[in-house]
Order: sequence, then structure tokens, then C-alpha cells
Amino acid sequence: MRNDYHTVKGYGESEIIIQKSRFLTYVNRAETEEEAQDFINSIKVKHKDATHNCSAYIIGEHDHIQKANDDGEPSGTAGVPMLEVLKKQGIKDTVVVVTRYFGGIKLGGGGLIRAYGKATTEGVTAAKVVERKLHHLIKVSIDYNWLGKVENEVRNSEYPLKDINYAESVEVHVYVKAEDESNFSDWMTEMTNGQCKIEIVEKEFLEFEVN
Repeated sequence: MRNDYHTVKGYGESEIIIQKSRFLTYVNRAETEEEAQDFINSIKVKHKDATHNCSAYIIGEHDHIQKANDDGEPSGTAGVPMLEVLKKQGIKDTVVVVTRYFGGIKLGGGGLIRAYGKATTEGVTAAKVVERKLHHLIKVSIDYNWLGKVENEVRNSEYPLKDINYAESVEVHVYVKAEDESNFSDWMTEMTNGQCKIEIVEKEFLEFEVN
């Protein structure tokens, strides 16, 4: 299972005009091929009067699903450069559709490649790139006399505090990166003189926006 990877935060759209042609870009996260195809089809319905609705997507932990569609543009001038933008930026689980309304001026093969590449880059920027990092949600059970110290130390640390459950004992829920689990456990054990119980509750990804 991957510990961290880049993808888009969510839906985004942009528009550029090149030689009187309008390029409308739509980007979204897609974790399955079905989700990607549904998104592409929704844009095609929205812009059924467009000259072209070109698309590309890259899905899977090892990018094992990669598709590019020129939708009538000369072969290799639209879908492939769109896909290359995603690959170059290291983005996974992402689908892009670039809708073109022809403006009457032909761009040529090189011009089309640059146009679709630029349109995709603008769309990805609009959707925002995030890094998803695998974290373990760890429950630290302690006596109430340790609460003040533990809470203060956690809040001033790099570990995000999810919540605190006040029961028979105090349960402090903290997000810890998978690779930091051992260091966190040692830190908690030392802080409480060994008077804590540490359990992994679940694993989940937290997202951090990439500038």
C-alpha cells in the first residue's frame, strides 16, 4: 500500500483562448476507471456542441490505468500531451477533459500539443494539487493526571490531534505518519513513564495542499 502520493484536491475548471479557439478544461479526482468515464461523459453531454472533447486519465497505485483520447484531433496531439502533463507532475487518480470550440484558425500539430498541454496545466492548477499521506490514527489511553502534559505536548508537536475522549481513562486520538509510528510510541512511553496504552485504531490518508 502506498504511503503518500499526489493527486488533485477535487473538481476544477479553467479556460484559455489560443488563436480564437476556446479551450475549456475540467479536472476531477477519479479513483476508478468507471468514475473517470462517468466524468468524461458528463462533460461530453454538457458540451455536445463542441468541436472536440479530448480526455486523459491516470489511475491506480502504480498508474496501471492510463488512457488518452484525441476525440477527432490529429492522432497524438491532444490526449497524449494531456496525459503527459499528469505524468510529469506525478499526479495519480485524476481525470482531465479539454473541450475545444474551434476558432477558425488551424494550430498545426505542434500548436495543438502545446495548447492541450497548457490547458491541462491550467486545469490542474485550478483543481489544486494535494499530497495524500498515509497516517495511523493512534489511541493513547492515559490516566487523567497525565492529560495536561500529554495534551500540551501533542498540540505543540507535528502530530495532528483528532480528539480527546473523556471516559474511565482519557483517550487521546492522534494522527501519526506510518513511518513515524515507532518514534511516536517511544515518545509517549517516555513522556508518561510507561503509563500509557497505545493502539492503532485505523489507517487513513490526510491531505496537504501542495504549493
